[in-house]
Amino acid sequence: MYGSGVTWTAAVAGATGYAGGEVLRLLAAHPQIEIGAVTANASAGTRLGQHHPHLIGLADRVVAPTDPEHLVGHDIVVLALPHGVSGAVAAALEQADGPTPILVDCGADHRLTDAAAWQRFYGTDYAGAWTYGMPELLHTGETVAGAQREQLANTRRIAVPGCNVTAVTLAAQPGVAAGLIDPGRLNAVLAVGYSGAGKALKPHLTASEALGSAQPYAVGGTHRHIPEIIQNLQVAGAAPDSVRLSFTPVLVPMSRGILATVTAPVTAAVSGSDDPDAVLRQAWERVYGPTGAGEALIHLLSAGVWPVTGAVAGTGVATVQVAYDAAAGVAVIICAIDNLGKGTASAAVQSLNLALGLPETTGVITEGVAP
Repeated sequence: MYGSGVTWTAAVAGATGYAGGEVLRLLAAHPQIEIGAVTANASAGTRLGQHHPHLIGLADRVVAPTDPEHLVGHDIVVLALPHGVSGAVAAALEQADGPTPILVDCGADHRLTDAAAWQRFYGTDYAGAWTYGMPELLHTGETVAGAQREQLANTRRIAVPGCNVTAVTLAAQPGVAAGLIDPGRLNAVLAVGYSGAGKALKPHLTASEALGSAQPYAVGGTHRHIPEIIQNLQVAGAAPDSVRLSFTPVLVPMSRGILATVTAPVTAAVSGSDDPDAVLRQAWERVYGPTGAGEALIHLLSAGVWPVTGAVAGTGVATVQVAYDAAAGVAVIICAIDNLGKGTASAAVQSLNLALGLPETTGVITEGVAP
């Protein structure tokens, strides 16, 4: 829409939280975006360095209140706010004087297209759906993602996916799109880093209770990301009302990262073939290509190599592997992402780049840290 050679200003609301800090880390290195206001609510009036000492170049910025007065006048506003809050802020910005900025919502308020699903899982007023910020999302009939990128290239409202949603969707969608796995019997178990629970101080999130312990949460079909995953897999080709998902996230003692293990029964196209593993792998290769050849930020690993969260920490990259479990008759797909990277901030920047007419990996970190 705009292209190279232009510089835009961006404000970040909710700048003192984990997602806001990660967005700022990426935007600080973006060659065509300048950081404007940084805002929050309870921490307004403090310096950003008190909350994100790693953002040295921004440490002396004073955190402003999250209100239209401090957000208007920017080309871009990133909303890294709690669920149920960004809808009201976005509505206020749209009513304010002057041009409305491109809005990027890292919260859940604008992800779901089904108002009833929103009410059932969130229980607040439905704010409406924005363009979904997953460029790699397949649409029915696609083997290479293109329709979602086209939508993002022509939008000014972006809803960033949930982090768990990203891991499960990227794992499962090639098999759903190719008709190789049964979407009615999907099972996903996720190991999730503690930053995914946010900064709010709760006893079970303190080091004394978290270190050395794994804690399941939102068990039994209650997690708010379930309808979003179902929505994505229907976009990818699953028949309406055909997706049944058992979804169990588990907090594990790491600060960031998600390792999603997705299993599903295979269809006859796999089980009846001479080489089920090859049939499955070919479907994932058609979508992602071998080791990033098809998607720059999704790496299908070499056969027998399994994703690990440490390899993608701090990056906007997802790693994926698929194999056939002959004894159980299921496909096993594993996806690793950084929940704050590909799961949130990197997806926001990647989608924003498309809306700005820039190469989508501009400012997205693709090299991890080790050890």
